[in-house]
Amino acid sequence: MRHVFGPVPSRRLGFSLGVDPVVPKTCTMDCVYCELGRTTDRTVCRRRYVDPEEIKRELRERLSERPGLDHVTFSGSGEPTLSADLGDLIEYARDRTSVPVAVLTNGSLVGDPEVRSALRKASVVVPSLDAVSPEAFERVNRPHPSLDPSEIVEALARFAADFRGRLWLETLIVADMNDAPSEVALISRAVERIQPDRVQLGTVVRPPAEAEAGPVTRERLLEIATALGPRTEVIAPPSGPSQERAGGETVDRITEMASRRPVTAGDVARVIGMSQAESAKILDALVREKRLELVRLGERLYYKAYLDREQS
Repeated sequence: MRHVFGPVPSRRLGFSLGVDPVVPKTCTMDCVYCELGRTTDRTVCRRRYVDPEEIKRELRERLSERPGLDHVTFSGSGEPTLSADLGDLIEYARDRTSVPVAVLTNGSLVGDPEVRSALRKASVVVPSLDAVSPEAFERVNRPHPSLDPSEIVEALARFAADFRGRLWLETLIVADMNDAPSEVALISRAVERIQPDRVQLGTVVRPPAEAEAGPVTRERLLEIATALGPRTEVIAPPSGPSQERAGGETVDRITEMASRRPVTAGDVARVIGMSQAESAKILDALVREKRLELVRLGERLYYKAYLDREQS
């Protein structure tokens, strides 16, 4: 499948079936921490990037397999609100499953009435807000020149005021880029303005687009969580029991997971339904075959799609 993937373990949404309504790597920002790498098409132009009938066909096929799901989530290889078909696709998914439909968005286009109309059809909207000052916004998110962080905050506040679903604001902290007390204070004021149901606070845990985008310590995250108020939770890597092994799982499924985002042996074990030792053996074999490459971030090992350096 080209546009529907998973389910994958999510730190926020449990086992999530992903739906990707844009093409790689199309986004309104070029965040330094992005696990998908650098943005190749930085735009604010909403249009049809993918034939919606293709996505609907893949959704029907995947949902017919009755995978164990916690959410169907629109995310993937760029900013999903750039898709002009987003509202129609959310309705389609919502009509064909009893699990909540979520959208992960950087929040940059919520000022657009058509975007707000589409997002209101979701059960859960998770916009990100990493910086409020123009300087930190530029350092961390490297936005399209038309974007203004203060306007994004106001648009998110207007959306939150009449959204009937759950709004979870995500903030990702990058060491020495948006972790200064002055920036945290601005984010805290924005949280009070937006009034999300919860704030999910994290730091860099997967290989980022830029090597200088590093994590802050857990101690610093807990300090920032306190500053952002009682709605804030520090999110951790996914954990919990594996799914039961589904029939017909293949190496292709594992490589497809790794092509979407860097994965650990534990991620693969939970999705495929095997021991972590088994998944590590398969992943290491794929590295030897140059189908995947191994990347170390701190003490954690991640596997991602192999990039032929001679062709890059």
